[in-house]
Amino acid sequence: MAEKKTTVSASESTRKKKAVTTEGGKNTVTAKPKGNATGRRIGAVILWVFAFVFEILAILAVAQKIDFSFLQMNPLVPIIILLVLDLICCIIGSMLWKQANHIDPASEKNKTLFWIWNNMGLIVTAAAFIPFIILTLLNKNADKNTKTVATIAAIVALLIGGACAYEWNPLSAEQKAEQEGIFADKVLPEGSVYFTEYGSKYHLYRNCSHLNNSEKVYEAIAGSESNEGKSCVDVALENGCNDVCKTCKKKFEEEVGLDAAEKLKAEEEAKKKAEEEAAQAAE
Repeated sequence: MAEKKTTVSASESTRKKKAVTTEGGKNTVTAKPKGNATGRRIGAVILWVFAFVFEILAILAVAQKIDFSFLQMNPLVPIIILLVLDLICCIIGSMLWKQANHIDPASEKNKTLFWIWNNMGLIVTAAAFIPFIILTLLNKNADKNTKTVATIAAIVALLIGGACAYEWNPLSAEQKAEQEGIFADKVLPEGSVYFTEYGSKYHLYRNCSHLNNSEKVYEAIAGSESNEGKSCVDVALENGCNDVCKTCKKKFEEEVGLDAAEKLKAEEEAKKKAEEEAAQAAE
């Protein structure tokens, strides 16, 4: 005989989960949505503009078009400082852009545009260092030592910035809709989802083995004011996750069923229809 699957509502599970969230003395922190995507994208663009400004200044410094002698320091120092500022703007801008893409993800119907949109930070980082590297190498009037050190510093910055800017865990609008449809708040087994600061997966169970070594775990609680009206899964996705933990998904499928949200919706619609029919009959 097949095992009967049950659907646990968020309100029922929330009353039971307090012991689970404190298991092993781990620090569980209430998660919050990341906020507005537009503001983050604007911030990213502004920082990237500054990155290009610092790149141009670095190019002019190598070409000795800007005189930093008044600083009374090695001519290489201002160039390195400008490259570091360039790198900082690229990295922070890329982080803001990636956060915005998890709040408001793009469609993956066009794979090329999807990749470009998600890796805009990588493209900007390349544009913020490669021209400097090329122009520095082609500069015949620059001091050989200055050219060598500045080029190496720019290449290192390009590699660091590129690694930070690349979107390793892209999220599409289709993925987001699918996740929210399957793991709706009302069917979450513990009334919450859990994730770590740098993890790409969210978890449905606090005692998931993949969370055992995490000192700090973020928890999005169904119906909590901290969610700002968003679902638990939505909060997790906005915080950098792009999929559910496979271990949790398998356990959820065995206990509840991946079509639990659809079944619950059908039950609610049927109940509503029955109430309407009863009301009409009473009239």
